[in-house]
Amino acid sequence: MGGFGSGRGSQYNAANCTDDFRRLDVRRWQREGLLKPGYTFSTNWTQSNATVAQIVVRTEADKLILKYKHRRNGGEWKSEEYPVQLDWTPCTYGGRRAWFLCPAVGCGRRVANLYGGTIFACRHCHRLAYRSQRETAESRAIRRAGKIRARLEWQPGILNPAGGKPKGMRWKTYFQLLAEHNAAANESLASMARRLKITF
Repeated sequence: MGGFGSGRGSQYNAANCTDDFRRLDVRRWQREGLLKPGYTFSTNWTQSNATVAQIVVRTEADKLILKYKHRRNGGEWKSEEYPVQLDWTPCTYGGRRAWFLCPAVGCGRRVANLYGGTIFACRHCHRLAYRSQRETAESRAIRRAGKIRARLEWQPGILNPAGGKPKGMRWKTYFQLLAEHNAAANESLASMARRLKITF
């Protein structure tokens, strides 16, 4: 079975994003009722309908035991098995919410997600940024305009002509979205022109 650390996620540096790493989400496991002591379950990652990595999780009182194999740069496979402590906080309307306590040495941050490679740890320990933090101003503007075009049911792409008002949408909402779209599109085109040193 596939393991961790054998691909893109094995090299940690400041250029990496959370999207580049396999992720464990304690909120999802709680929703699925998997955090009760005595459970054993597995999480698989697939690519082209084939399993490329698997982790087995055993639940105990206020902690999980992670078990998997990994390798770095095509080296020998190494087995890992270690605990991840859980913490719980009360919810506003009753119940409680689960958190991971990052198992990296010297950390212990309370987080919802752990990111894998050699070990699973929080994004701070792996020095990971969110994808949006790596975007240029041009990319952010294009993404904003694209979301608005989708909401307005227009053809994707800021170079395509504007469409009309979707049926059922208020005119006030339409004009507000239109102004936001035009501002984002103009910002992205101006940024692109600066990057390509195009003058008008």
